This record gives sequence, C-alpha cells and structure tokens, in this order.
Amino acid sequence: MIDRRHFMSIGAGAALTSGLAGSAHAQAKMVFKASDVHPEGYPTVAAVEALGDKLGKATNGRLTVQMYASMQLGGEKEAIEQAQIGAIAFARVSVGVMGPVVDDLNVLNLPFLFRSTQHAQTVLDGAIGQELLDKVTNHPTAGLIGLCWMDAGARNMYDTKKPIATIADLKGLKMRVMGNPMFVEMMNALGGNGVAMGYDQVFTALQTGVVDGAENNPPSFVFDNHFQVAKFYTLTEHLIVPEMVVFSKATWNKLSADDRALVLKFAKEAQAEERVLWNAYQQKALDKMKEAGITVVSVADKKPFQDAVKPVWDKYGPKYAATIERIQAVK
Repeated sequence: MIDRRHFMSIGAGAALTSGLAGSAHAQAKMVFKASDVHPEGYPTVAAVEALGDKLGKATNGRLTVQMYASMQLGGEKEAIEQAQIGAIAFARVSVGVMGPVVDDLNVLNLPFLFRSTQHAQTVLDGAIGQELLDKVTNHPTAGLIGLCWMDAGARNMYDTKKPIATIADLKGLKMRVMGNPMFVEMMNALGGNGVAMGYDQVFTALQTGVVDGAENNPPSFVFDNHFQVAKFYTLTEHLIVPEMVVFSKATWNKLSADDRALVLKFAKEAQAEERVLWNAYQQKALDKMKEAGITVVSVADKKPFQDAVKPVWDKYGPKYAATIERIQAVK
C-alpha cells in the first residue's frame, strides 16, 4: 500500500527546501524510498544502496535512501506507478516493463537486437543510451526521470517439463513473459503460449502449473528461487533487455540543482559498479545451477529462433528503423 503520509511529508520537506536560500545544512532532511523486486545482495539492490550511502555522505545525512527490496512495495509495474505519483523516489525496473510507458524504449525489447551483452553495454554507455534516458525524462506524461542503466545479462528459457533443445520443443508450452505485448507476440511466434504476468507472481505460477516456464537471466532464475521448481534452463539469449533506475519527477522537481547533480553523478557511478557486481553474481548463479543439478542446454543453432521472430520485427521494427540502424552500427 502507498504510504501517503510519507508522500505528504516528502512534499512538505521539499517545499521547505526550495524556500530556503540554499545552504545545505539549513535544508530539510529527505528520505528517498527505493523499490526493487530482487532480494538484498542482488547487484541492482546493492548498487542503489551504494548510491544512497554516497548521497548521505555528500549531504551530511540530509538526503538518504531507504531500500525496499524483495518486492516489499509490489512488482515493477507498481513501482513505476508509485514513482509517478511521488510515493517513492527510486524505482529499479526492466525496460521490458517501461516500454508500454515510454514507447521509444521498446526498440531495446526487440528479440535478438544485440549481438552480445558486450554490444548492448557499448550501446548503452554511448550517445544512444543517453538519448533513451532523455526520452524518459522528457516524456510528457511518464512522470519519471531516467537516471541510469543497469545490466541484466541475457534472458534465456526455463521450464518445468522438458529440455528445450530446439524451437520445436517450445511448441505449446505456457511461458511467462513480462507485461509487454511485444514479448507475448515474440513467445507466440516461437511456438509457445506467451503469458504476460508480473514478476512477483512467477514462482507461484511455476509451482502450481499456471505456467510451464518463463524466461530470464541466470541470477533471477537462481536467487529468486525459480530453479527450485523449473529444472531445465536453455541458453537461447533471445533477449538482452537492460534494466534502468528511474526517479520520480514529482520529487525531482522539488530538488535544488545541486541535489539533482549529486543524484545524477552517483547514478552514473552506480551504473558502472552494478556491472562489476553483475558479472560476479552471474557466475555465482551458474555455479549454483550446476550444484543443484539443473539441466543446462546450449542451443546449437539459433537461426530457427531468429527466423521465427521475424513477424515481431516486421510489426515493430519499422517504427525504430533509424535507431536500430545506429545500434547495429556500434562495434
């Protein structure tokens, strides 16, 4: 439930802040709520917490971050909605869920867009990445500030029924995807039945057979316990969907220019720090999968998968043709 009293107190504090001449020690204290669906210790959680620590030190405790990990404030859709009205300040969300909010981001949701995770990182670290963050910030109705990118590796298929070694093995499987029409259509094009569902519901859905499988990166599969019920994991790498940290525009508009600059500075540092944490965490997840006896399948030929999603590209690609061309040109 949204803590409206907290929201009102933030508003009152921010109004006081903007009314003062500007010396840091005279300004009101603000506690920024941050939401993440992942557990404590997860790279995105740790990176935002580190951002908060830096912010606290830089402002002598005037600005601090309170992290609510493990879906305490709901799923990613709820986090976006709460940030939009200023009930929370920071939301770490997938671009998959942000696509319906800011359409320009959907270019990153096209299957097999990136050649590798390294290619995706190079794109996001450059001009294209900054332009897409600016599209969030400048969006007329989103009510969010695009702060930085978070690495989420490559997404792969996993299920409770059987190994998926070829595209034929996907046929008829009910596969959870993020709540974005592009992903439902992608999964249907691959022969599965795409089921849009919030991340907070996936574990139970796998357990009860509401879905046969899902798709995500190794750390999410392991550290959110999906591996306890889904024993087959296939390295399709069909999507390399980044995540991002957004900030409530309602709260942002009440911050001084200096405070905004601090938030942006530490967010950029968080982007680089999370990537280092991610690499170590992903290896840890792969090791744990091996220990748990998960059947990990490498796909010998990805071309049938790539060919099958052509209808998704035909439908959505033309709108983003110029950006796609620029992304593919990045070495």
